[in-house]
Amino acid sequence: MTETPRTPRSSGLRFEDCRLRPLGPDDEARTLAWRNQDRVRANMYSDHLIGADEHARWFAGSLSNPAAAYRIYEYQGRPMGFVSFTGIDRHNDRCSWAFYLGEADAPRGSGAAMELLALDQVFGDLGIGKLCCEVFAFNAAVVRLHKRFGFVEEGRLVRHARKDDQLQDVVLLARFADSWDADRPALMSTVFEGPPA
Repeated sequence: MTETPRTPRSSGLRFEDCRLRPLGPDDEARTLAWRNQDRVRANMYSDHLIGADEHARWFAGSLSNPAAAYRIYEYQGRPMGFVSFTGIDRHNDRCSWAFYLGEADAPRGSGAAMELLALDQVFGDLGIGKLCCEVFAFNAAVVRLHKRFGFVEEGRLVRHARKDDQLQDVVLLARFADSWDADRPALMSTVFEGPPA
């Protein structure tokens, strides 16, 4: 791991109150509402307002796509956010991921909780060796969050995608499974209150 977590525990979240569950049929309207929020669209490649028909087509395909896994983050049983694992490539042992909090009133620390749970899923249940992501360079807080969880910067795509009529750089990051078991306990203690799970 390239960076030792130094953030003091301050969120008050408990591990047992947080979970990722598979995306289900009841999540269609919720995910459309989340995805169309300005604060979510601002950090996405595709930032147009998504119509109901477009979303319905995506949603129907998402539930049966063998190269993707979609999750809903819940806090105390309430849906709060979305996690996607896409481009699942068993031959090359890798996939990409993205996430966002859909609820503006999610408790402090929810982003870090989502990231830890996502790493548990991808390196555990999904059995993937390399997790990749792309983040707009202007989204420095998320780049820092990923690095806190052991992501390394693999490169930068310069003037790669247009946002608000300006071409923006994109940071390429990756995290590997081989050090996850060793890194996980220290990260757990910075994200969650109480004894480690």
